[in-house]
Amino acid sequence: MNKLSDIGTIKELLSRHGFTFSKSLGQNFLVNPSVCPRMAEYSGAGENIGVIEIGPGVGVLTNELCQLAGKVVAVELDKRLLSVLDETLAEYENVKIINADVMELDLHQLIADEFPGMDVVVCANLPYYITSPIIMKLLEDRLPIRAITVMVQKEAAQRICAPVGSRMSGAVTVAVNYYAEPRQLFTVSAGSFMPAPKVDSAVIRLDILDQPPVQTDTEKFFAVVKAAFSQRRKVIANSLSSGLSVGKDRVLTILEAANVPSNARAEQLSLQDFANIADQL
Repeated sequence: MNKLSDIGTIKELLSRHGFTFSKSLGQNFLVNPSVCPRMAEYSGAGENIGVIEIGPGVGVLTNELCQLAGKVVAVELDKRLLSVLDETLAEYENVKIINADVMELDLHQLIADEFPGMDVVVCANLPYYITSPIIMKLLEDRLPIRAITVMVQKEAAQRICAPVGSRMSGAVTVAVNYYAEPRQLFTVSAGSFMPAPKVDSAVIRLDILDQPPVQTDTEKFFAVVKAAFSQRRKVIANSLSSGLSVGKDRVLTILEAANVPSNARAEQLSLQDFANIADQL
């Protein structure tokens, strides 16, 4: 369906289907016609590629993905949009809409059922309020996917794509870099959406790694990361002692064995530093 990025077209479409925006679902629909074609191309969608889209909205990005991909499965939580999508995607035979909460879906089963023999990527304009949980689910589930290309709040993009060990890095930075190689692609102004949010957005791509860049026990690694950043203003010795419920003397011994200064702060540590601490637990 043409002109899906036109504000007048979208308003008429939504009015006809009796749709009103839901703040609780973080609904902001793209009206900048240049954004979705770029996202679709950056996603790696191609003739033999399957795409999972999360939160298709009125189908602006979905339209672009359908033109490139072998098959698109779009997961939409809001059942009020199903009739809208039936109309806007009517010309495509390679798309399937699933009315579900992606956080509750068995994505391994979905991929097995919908994309047999195909490489798979994820492409989505994510609601701000649930950006990190969705990204971490996609990564932690160890799905057989090649890449995740998503639009997120600009500040979240900067944090996710910050170098580990830099001032901007946080627990999500470390977590993402454990599973993938992140990079920021381009920014998107707030005026590109209807209704316009209060902040700008950015599109990022996470290329999934075959193996984590450090070899250690995953559960212990993330326990250390969570504890380290739970009180990021404190030095690492104090935040680990509190977060892991381990005595200070024991923590100092662990840090010394891991060759990590006890007065360092969490954002100064590398992936290998976190792995070394996990190995000493």
